[in-house]
Amino acid sequence: MADRAASASPIVVTTPQELRSLTAGWRRADELVGLVPTMGALHVGHRALIEAARRACDRVVVSIFVNPLQFGPGLDYPSYPQPLEEDLEQLAQLGVDACYHPAVATLYPKGFATRVSVSSGGDLWEAASRPGHLVGVATVVAKLFAATGLCRAYFGEKDAQQVAVVSSLARDLDTGVEVVVCPTVRDPDGLAASSRNQLLSPAGREAALSLSRALIKAGETFASGVVSGAELSRAAAEVVESEPRARLDYAAVVDPVDFQPVEVARSESRVMVAAKVEAVRLIDTALLGSPPQPSG
Repeated sequence: MADRAASASPIVVTTPQELRSLTAGWRRADELVGLVPTMGALHVGHRALIEAARRACDRVVVSIFVNPLQFGPGLDYPSYPQPLEEDLEQLAQLGVDACYHPAVATLYPKGFATRVSVSSGGDLWEAASRPGHLVGVATVVAKLFAATGLCRAYFGEKDAQQVAVVSSLARDLDTGVEVVVCPTVRDPDGLAASSRNQLLSPAGREAALSLSRALIKAGETFASGVVSGAELSRAAAEVVESEPRARLDYAAVVDPVDFQPVEVARSESRVMVAAKVEAVRLIDTALLGSPPQPSG
Protein backbone atom coordinates (compact mmCIF):
# COMPACT_ATOMS: atom_id res chain seq x y z
CA MET A 1 0.00 0.00 0.00
CA ALA A 2 1.08 3.59 -0.57
CA ASP A 3 3.13 5.19 2.20
CA ARG A 4 2.08 8.45 3.78
CA ALA A 5 4.29 10.39 6.13
CA ALA A 6 3.08 10.35 9.69
CA SER A 7 2.42 13.79 11.24
CA ALA A 8 1.33 15.24 7.88
CA SER A 9 -2.04 16.86 8.54
CA PRO A 10 -4.99 15.12 6.91
CA ILE A 11 -7.08 17.00 4.39
CA VAL A 12 -10.25 18.14 6.17
CA VAL A 13 -13.38 18.10 4.04
CA THR A 14 -16.78 19.19 5.27
CA THR A 15 -19.26 18.41 2.50
CA PRO A 16 -20.21 15.21 0.69
CA GLN A 17 -19.35 16.86 -2.61
CA GLU A 18 -15.78 17.55 -1.46
CA LEU A 19 -15.33 13.99 -0.19
CA ARG A 20 -16.83 12.47 -3.34
CA SER A 21 -14.47 14.47 -5.55
CA LEU A 22 -11.45 13.58 -3.43
CA THR A 23 -12.07 9.84 -3.34
CA ALA A 24 -13.02 9.72 -7.02
CA GLY A 25 -9.60 11.12 -7.87
CA TRP A 26 -7.92 8.45 -5.76
CA ARG A 27 -9.89 5.69 -7.45
CA ARG A 28 -8.98 7.05 -10.89
CA ALA A 29 -5.37 6.51 -9.82
CA ASP A 30 -6.29 2.88 -8.95
CA GLU A 31 -5.93 3.56 -5.23
CA LEU A 32 -8.02 1.57 -2.76
CA VAL A 33 -9.91 3.76 -0.29
CA GLY A 34 -10.47 2.79 3.34
CA LEU A 35 -13.18 4.46 5.45
CA VAL A 36 -13.28 4.48 9.25
CA PRO A 37 -16.53 6.04 10.51
CA THR A 38 -16.26 7.52 14.02
CA MET A 39 -17.96 10.00 16.29
CA GLY A 40 -14.58 11.35 17.38
CA ALA A 41 -13.04 11.27 20.85
CA LEU A 42 -10.63 8.79 19.32
CA HIS A 43 -9.32 5.99 21.50
CA VAL A 44 -7.20 2.86 21.12
CA GLY A 45 -10.07 0.99 19.46
CA HIS A 46 -10.38 3.65 16.76
CA ARG A 47 -6.63 3.60 16.30
CA ALA A 48 -6.72 -0.15 15.71
CA LEU A 49 -9.36 0.33 12.99
CA ILE A 50 -7.32 3.12 11.37
CA GLU A 51 -4.15 1.03 11.47
CA ALA A 52 -5.98 -1.90 9.87
CA ALA A 53 -7.21 0.39 7.10
CA ARG A 54 -3.76 1.91 6.70
CA ARG A 55 -2.21 -1.54 6.22
CA ALA A 56 -4.74 -2.68 3.64
CA CYS A 57 -5.63 0.47 1.71
CA ASP A 58 -3.81 3.11 -0.32
CA ARG A 59 -5.85 5.98 1.11
CA VAL A 60 -7.66 6.30 4.43
CA VAL A 61 -10.59 8.57 5.28
CA VAL A 62 -11.76 8.94 8.89
CA SER A 63 -15.13 10.54 9.42
CA ILE A 64 -15.77 12.46 12.64
CA PHE A 65 -19.44 13.20 13.12
CA VAL A 66 -21.48 12.98 16.31
CA ASN A 67 -24.71 11.78 14.78
CA PRO A 68 -27.76 13.20 16.58
CA LEU A 69 -30.04 10.55 15.04
CA GLN A 70 -28.28 7.87 17.13
CA PHE A 71 -29.24 9.51 20.43
CA GLY A 72 -32.66 9.24 21.98
CA PRO A 73 -34.28 12.02 24.04
CA GLY A 74 -32.50 12.59 27.33
CA LEU A 75 -29.43 10.61 26.32
CA ASP A 76 -25.86 11.85 26.25
CA TYR A 77 -25.69 13.70 22.92
CA PRO A 78 -24.97 17.13 24.47
CA SER A 79 -22.22 15.69 26.72
CA TYR A 80 -20.62 13.41 24.15
CA PRO A 81 -16.89 14.32 24.05
CA GLN A 82 -15.79 16.24 20.95
CA PRO A 83 -12.03 17.01 21.21
CA LEU A 84 -11.59 17.77 17.51
CA GLU A 85 -8.08 19.27 17.65
CA GLU A 86 -6.74 16.32 19.63
CA ASP A 87 -8.43 13.94 17.20
CA LEU A 88 -6.85 15.66 14.20
CA GLU A 89 -3.44 15.38 15.85
CA GLN A 90 -3.96 11.65 16.25
CA LEU A 91 -5.05 11.31 12.62
CA ALA A 92 -1.87 13.07 11.51
CA GLN A 93 0.26 10.72 13.59
CA LEU A 94 -1.53 7.71 12.09
CA GLY A 95 -0.97 8.85 8.51
CA VAL A 96 -4.66 9.41 7.69
CA ASP A 97 -5.18 11.08 4.31
CA ALA A 98 -8.48 12.85 4.93
CA CYS A 99 -10.91 13.66 7.70
CA TYR A 100 -14.58 14.07 6.83
CA HIS A 101 -16.07 16.44 9.41
CA PRO A 102 -19.46 17.71 8.24
CA ALA A 103 -21.79 19.92 10.24
CA VAL A 104 -25.14 18.54 11.37
CA ALA A 105 -26.91 20.99 9.07
CA THR A 106 -24.86 19.68 6.14
CA LEU A 107 -25.90 16.06 6.59
CA TYR A 108 -29.42 16.85 7.80
CA PRO A 109 -30.49 20.09 6.12
CA LYS A 110 -33.91 21.65 6.59
CA GLY A 111 -36.49 19.37 5.02
CA PHE A 112 -34.43 16.19 5.43
CA ALA A 113 -37.07 13.46 5.50
CA THR A 114 -35.35 10.14 4.78
CA ARG A 115 -34.56 7.38 7.23
CA VAL A 116 -32.94 4.01 6.48
CA SER A 117 -34.40 1.05 8.35
CA VAL A 118 -32.67 -2.34 8.34
CA SER A 119 -34.38 -5.38 9.83
CA SER A 120 -31.13 -7.24 10.48
CA GLY A 121 -30.56 -7.53 14.20
CA GLY A 122 -34.27 -7.67 14.96
CA ASP A 123 -36.11 -5.40 17.39
CA LEU A 124 -34.33 -6.54 20.54
CA TRP A 125 -31.42 -5.33 22.70
CA GLU A 126 -30.08 -2.03 21.31
CA ALA A 127 -33.12 -1.61 19.09
CA ALA A 128 -35.44 -1.98 22.09
CA SER A 129 -33.34 -0.06 24.61
CA ARG A 130 -32.57 2.82 22.28
CA PRO A 131 -35.55 3.35 19.98
CA GLY A 132 -34.43 4.85 16.69
CA HIS A 133 -30.74 4.23 17.38
CA LEU A 134 -30.14 1.63 14.68
CA VAL A 135 -32.19 3.65 12.19
CA GLY A 136 -29.95 6.61 12.97
CA VAL A 137 -26.85 4.46 12.46
CA ALA A 138 -28.13 3.08 9.16
CA THR A 139 -29.09 6.51 7.90
CA VAL A 140 -25.77 8.18 8.59
CA VAL A 141 -23.74 5.21 7.34
CA ALA A 142 -25.73 5.18 4.10
CA LYS A 143 -24.81 8.84 3.66
CA LEU A 144 -21.15 8.16 4.47
CA PHE A 145 -21.05 5.32 1.94
CA ALA A 146 -22.72 7.49 -0.71
CA ALA A 147 -20.21 10.30 -0.17
CA THR A 148 -17.14 8.05 -0.04
CA GLY A 149 -18.04 5.71 -2.89
CA LEU A 150 -16.45 2.31 -3.42
CA CYS A 151 -14.27 1.55 -0.43
CA ARG A 152 -13.52 -0.75 2.45
CA ALA A 153 -15.27 0.38 5.64
CA TYR A 154 -13.90 -0.61 9.04
CA PHE A 155 -16.03 -1.23 12.14
CA GLY A 156 -15.38 -2.68 15.60
CA GLU A 157 -16.91 -5.92 16.86
CA LYS A 158 -18.03 -4.34 20.15
CA ASP A 159 -20.99 -2.75 18.37
CA ALA A 160 -22.07 -6.15 17.03
CA GLN A 161 -25.72 -5.37 16.38
CA GLN A 162 -24.77 -2.12 14.68
CA VAL A 163 -22.23 -3.98 12.52
CA ALA A 164 -24.94 -6.44 11.45
CA VAL A 165 -27.12 -3.52 10.36
CA VAL A 166 -24.27 -1.88 8.46
CA SER A 167 -23.29 -5.13 6.75
CA SER A 168 -26.86 -5.74 5.61
CA LEU A 169 -27.15 -2.16 4.36
CA ALA A 170 -23.94 -2.43 2.34
CA ARG A 171 -25.04 -5.71 0.78
CA ASP A 172 -28.74 -5.05 0.23
CA LEU A 173 -28.33 -1.60 -1.32
CA ASP A 174 -25.58 -2.77 -3.72
CA THR A 175 -23.21 -0.12 -2.41
CA GLY A 176 -20.07 -1.99 -3.45
CA VAL A 177 -18.64 -1.21 -0.01
CA GLU A 178 -16.76 -4.04 1.69
CA VAL A 179 -17.42 -4.05 5.44
CA VAL A 180 -14.44 -5.18 7.52
CA VAL A 181 -15.07 -6.11 11.17
CA CYS A 182 -12.12 -5.82 13.57
CA PRO A 183 -11.85 -7.38 17.06
CA THR A 184 -12.75 -5.42 20.17
CA VAL A 185 -9.77 -3.62 21.67
CA ARG A 186 -9.50 -3.81 25.46
CA ASP A 187 -7.43 -2.18 28.15
CA PRO A 188 -5.18 -4.56 30.11
CA ASP A 189 -7.89 -4.92 32.79
CA GLY A 190 -10.44 -6.03 30.18
CA LEU A 191 -12.50 -2.86 29.76
CA ALA A 192 -13.61 -2.47 26.15
CA ALA A 193 -12.40 0.73 24.52
CA SER A 194 -15.13 3.36 24.21
CA SER A 195 -15.26 7.13 23.89
CA ARG A 196 -17.78 7.09 26.74
CA ASN A 197 -15.13 5.73 29.11
CA GLN A 198 -13.82 9.31 29.31
CA LEU A 199 -17.01 10.26 31.15
CA LEU A 200 -16.44 7.76 33.99
CA SER A 201 -14.86 8.57 37.35
CA PRO A 202 -12.14 6.19 38.60
CA ALA A 203 -14.77 4.42 40.72
CA GLY A 204 -17.13 4.26 37.76
CA ARG A 205 -14.44 2.84 35.58
CA GLU A 206 -13.87 0.06 38.10
CA ALA A 207 -17.61 -0.65 38.12
CA ALA A 208 -17.63 -0.75 34.32
CA LEU A 209 -15.35 -3.80 34.46
CA SER A 210 -18.42 -5.78 35.50
CA LEU A 211 -19.42 -5.92 31.82
CA SER A 212 -16.30 -7.72 30.62
CA ARG A 213 -16.38 -9.91 33.74
CA ALA A 214 -19.93 -10.90 32.80
CA LEU A 215 -18.69 -12.10 29.42
CA ILE A 216 -15.91 -14.06 31.13
CA LYS A 217 -18.39 -15.65 33.53
CA ALA A 218 -20.69 -16.72 30.71
CA GLY A 219 -17.72 -18.22 28.86
CA GLU A 220 -16.53 -20.08 31.93
CA THR A 221 -20.03 -21.41 32.61
CA PHE A 222 -20.33 -22.60 29.02
CA ALA A 223 -16.92 -24.26 29.22
CA SER A 224 -18.10 -26.13 32.33
CA GLY A 225 -20.79 -27.82 30.24
CA VAL A 226 -23.82 -25.54 30.59
CA VAL A 227 -25.48 -24.97 27.19
CA SER A 228 -28.80 -23.42 28.23
CA GLY A 229 -28.97 -19.94 26.76
CA ALA A 230 -31.20 -18.81 29.62
CA GLU A 231 -28.79 -20.09 32.28
CA LEU A 232 -25.79 -18.55 30.57
CA SER A 233 -27.63 -15.24 30.26
CA ARG A 234 -28.43 -15.34 33.98
CA ALA A 235 -24.79 -16.07 34.81
CA ALA A 236 -23.73 -12.95 32.91
CA ALA A 237 -26.53 -10.83 34.38
CA GLU A 238 -25.65 -11.78 37.95
CA VAL A 239 -22.12 -10.42 37.55
CA VAL A 240 -23.37 -6.97 36.56
CA GLU A 241 -26.18 -7.01 39.10
CA SER A 242 -23.67 -7.75 41.86
CA GLU A 243 -21.93 -4.43 41.11
CA PRO A 244 -23.88 -1.75 43.06
CA ARG A 245 -22.69 1.10 40.84
CA ALA A 246 -23.93 -0.58 37.65
CA ARG A 247 -27.54 -0.81 36.47
CA LEU A 248 -28.10 -3.73 34.12
CA ASP A 249 -30.05 -3.12 30.92
CA TYR A 250 -29.73 -6.59 29.42
CA ALA A 251 -27.55 -9.68 29.35
CA ALA A 252 -28.26 -12.23 26.65
CA VAL A 253 -26.83 -15.11 24.68
CA VAL A 254 -27.97 -14.75 21.09
CA ASP A 255 -27.61 -16.10 17.59
CA PRO A 256 -24.70 -14.26 15.92
CA VAL A 257 -26.70 -13.62 12.74
CA ASP A 258 -30.27 -12.71 13.71
CA PHE A 259 -29.62 -11.78 17.38
CA GLN A 260 -32.52 -13.87 18.63
CA PRO A 261 -32.04 -15.53 22.05
CA VAL A 262 -30.78 -19.09 21.77
CA GLU A 263 -32.15 -22.03 23.73
CA VAL A 264 -29.07 -24.20 23.19
CA ALA A 265 -25.83 -22.25 23.03
CA ARG A 266 -22.83 -23.02 20.87
CA SER A 267 -19.32 -21.62 20.91
CA GLU A 268 -20.24 -19.19 18.10
CA SER A 269 -23.24 -17.84 20.02
CA ARG A 270 -22.77 -14.23 21.09
CA VAL A 271 -22.94 -12.89 24.64
CA MET A 272 -24.19 -9.31 24.84
CA VAL A 273 -24.38 -7.06 27.90
CA ALA A 274 -25.45 -3.47 28.40
CA ALA A 275 -25.55 -1.39 31.57
CA LYS A 276 -25.45 2.14 32.89
CA VAL A 277 -22.61 3.22 35.15
CA GLU A 278 -22.79 6.77 36.53
CA ALA A 279 -25.42 7.57 33.86
CA VAL A 280 -22.97 6.45 31.15
CA ARG A 281 -24.41 3.70 28.98
CA LEU A 282 -21.91 0.98 28.08
CA ILE A 283 -22.10 -2.19 25.99
CA ASP A 284 -19.83 -5.17 25.51
CA THR A 285 -19.94 -8.46 23.63
CA ALA A 286 -17.94 -11.54 22.75
CA LEU A 287 -18.46 -14.94 21.22
CA LEU A 288 -19.35 -17.44 23.91
CA GLY A 289 -16.43 -19.68 23.03
CA SER A 290 -13.97 -16.77 22.92
CA PRO A 291 -14.63 -14.53 25.94
CA PRO A 292 -12.13 -11.91 27.07
CA GLN A 293 -9.21 -13.28 29.04
CA PRO A 294 -9.38 -12.60 32.76
CA SER A 295 -7.02 -9.80 33.78
CA GLY A 296 -4.29 -10.25 36.34
